[in-house]
This record gives sequence, structure tokens and C-alpha cells, in this order.
Amino acid sequence: MKSPALVALLVLFLSASATAVTLVPAPPGINADAYLLMDFATGEVLVEHNIDTRLPPASLTKLMTSYILAEEVDAGRLSLDDEVTVSRNAWSQNPKFRGSSLMWIEPGKSVTVGELEQGIAISSGNDATVAIAEHIAGSEEAFVALMNRYAEELALTATHFENTHGLPNSDHLTTARDLGSLAIATIRDHPDRYRVYRQQSYTYNDITQYNRNHLLREDPSVDGLKTGYTSVAGYGLVASAEREGMRLISVVLGSNSTRSRKAETRSLLNYGFRFYQNLEVVTGATSLGRTRVWKGNAEAIDGGLLESVTVIVPRTQAAAEVIATFDDPLQAPINKGDVVGQLQVLLDGELLLERPLQALQTVEAAGFFKRLWDGFLLWLSQIFSP
Repeated sequence: MKSPALVALLVLFLSASATAVTLVPAPPGINADAYLLMDFATGEVLVEHNIDTRLPPASLTKLMTSYILAEEVDAGRLSLDDEVTVSRNAWSQNPKFRGSSLMWIEPGKSVTVGELEQGIAISSGNDATVAIAEHIAGSEEAFVALMNRYAEELALTATHFENTHGLPNSDHLTTARDLGSLAIATIRDHPDRYRVYRQQSYTYNDITQYNRNHLLREDPSVDGLKTGYTSVAGYGLVASAEREGMRLISVVLGSNSTRSRKAETRSLLNYGFRFYQNLEVVTGATSLGRTRVWKGNAEAIDGGLLESVTVIVPRTQAAAEVIATFDDPLQAPINKGDVVGQLQVLLDGELLLERPLQALQTVEAAGFFKRLWDGFLLWLSQIFSP
């Protein structure tokens, strides 16, 4: 049972002035087969078109190849200084790589994991993906199985890989939604390794190659991620940018040129930053209200959330209501983190999200006589309550 008397109401005002309301227009028109704009903090999709349509990813495949490389490095199973011997399968002159993007590694020679990491993320080297795959899993085929296993773990439900690089295969498919989720996982799970995506160039074997994500040179807020192209897939770009502490992810698939994918990505990012903002509606471990506890070694307990909650809202939004409702009665023992009620966040009177309200402290059971006395008082209060 929840008692109306045990409700804490908070009103949070956004940083944007309520008197300077900006209308949120329709999203920009984007010329691409599929696209989305996603908030990094919440995963909420702000703009979308065909985001669940399965399409060939081309070199955007390498986001997963690099994700697994980062997993191995961060887990300590791999070092950036490890030497990798290049096989003939990974040779840049392998006929299947003809006309594609390469790192230009040579069979029988050694290259470090760190160099391969750059060769994959910056120059999009197809040869580099095979070299790292063989080093980690023993063969490209075994590594592809690993890629598909990670796709399942990351809930990329519409994604299936057939190779490490993204060269055309009719069964090698993903979606804009899945690529956005993979980008979020990359930044969230491996922030140190993510830094390679912002690097604008690198030199290997006396060959300097430049990052194909031209927005890195034109927009200082952009710090990743990856481009892709095949004649089947068209031009794609998964990008991330951060402005004033807010990070957005954009995905453009099936654009018609490098210039177009850059322009469409810029339009999506500018739209999102112009008309939306993040709001921390609940600060973790901060009391949203306090209520009576029966039969415990403390008389009251604070309710809130152990972790902060951030939402994304239009800049037109002036305030959010946070309503914390406690269960009644609450009886000890109660452990920190136990559910003690319900939390609701409302925007303009509409429910945005609900979360279980958590105990912010532990209240142990009291001694026998205190429990007996509180039990009697609780019985009386329930008899005489209206």
C-alpha cells in the first residue's frame, strides 16, 4: 500500500530559460537509405528513418572488430606491444582485397597490435582486420564466430557478420539501430581504446594515411567513429560528438557520396545539439524523501536511487517533476538498495519514466521489546487510520 502522505515532490528546472522557448522543428531531410540520431546517455533515438532495415555495413563492420580488440586489451589478454606475424591471408596483396582500403602489411613480417589497431580504425585496413583476427582467434572464421557472439551479448539482434572487414556478402547485414548501439558500447566500455578513432592520421611502413572521417578536421566536437563504403552498401558514417557535456551518436547508411554522408551527419548532429539537452533528474545516493520505519534500530529511512538518472528533453521543456512515493508501512530489516516505493518522473504532466525507489541506508531489526512495541503502535495506527 502507498500512502499519499508519504509522497515527496521535487521540481527540477532546466538550465535553459523558460522565457526563451525555442520551437522544435521537424528533423532535417536526410538523403540516405537509413539514418538515426541517438542520445549517448540514455540510448533514446531522437531522429530515425529505416533504422531496423537490415543493410550491408561495409567497413562499419570494423567497429565490432575493433570492439573485440579493445576487449582483449582491456582484459589483459592482449598488449598493444604484442607482435603479430602477418599471414598470406592477411597480406595486402590478397586478391580479395584488390581495390579496397588497406594498411599495406606484408606476409612474414611482424606488426604490433597497436599498429593494427590504428590500421583498422584510421585507414580502415581490410588486411589489418584479418591479421588481428588470426592473432586473437586463430583464424578469420573463428573470429567471425566471436563477432556474432558479441553481437548477441550486446543485443544487436538484427546483425550478422560473415567477415571481419565488411566486403560484400549477402548474409553480412546490420541496421542503423544496431550500429548506434555498438557505437555506444564502444565509448562506454572502452573509453581509453576509443581515443584511436579521433586520431587524424598515422604512418606505417613509411606510408602516411589519413582518417576518412573528415568531420574530425572540420568539427572539434566530433571525436569518432568510422566510415564505410562499398558499391553495394553506398557511403556510410557512424559519428559521435560531444558539446557542453552532452554526447550524441549519428548513423548514416546508404548515402551517395563522401560529401553527402559528411553533410547529412553534420545536419543530424547540429539538429540534436540545437534542440535537445540532457537533464539529470535524479542524482545518485541523494535523498528524495524520508519516511518512518517500524521495528528497526532507526526511526526513519531515506529513499532515492543509488545511481543517477539522466533523460534527454527538448530545450522547450522548462521543468520536470520527480515524485517519490514510499510503501507504507515499511518494516525493518531493510537493506541499502531494497525497494521501498516508486519513483516517477513527469514532463509537462506526462509520465516519462518509472523506477523502483531504493533505500539509501540499511536499517537493522530492533531488539525484541522495540519490535513488540512498534508492532502494537502499528496495529493501533492501522485501526484508527481513515
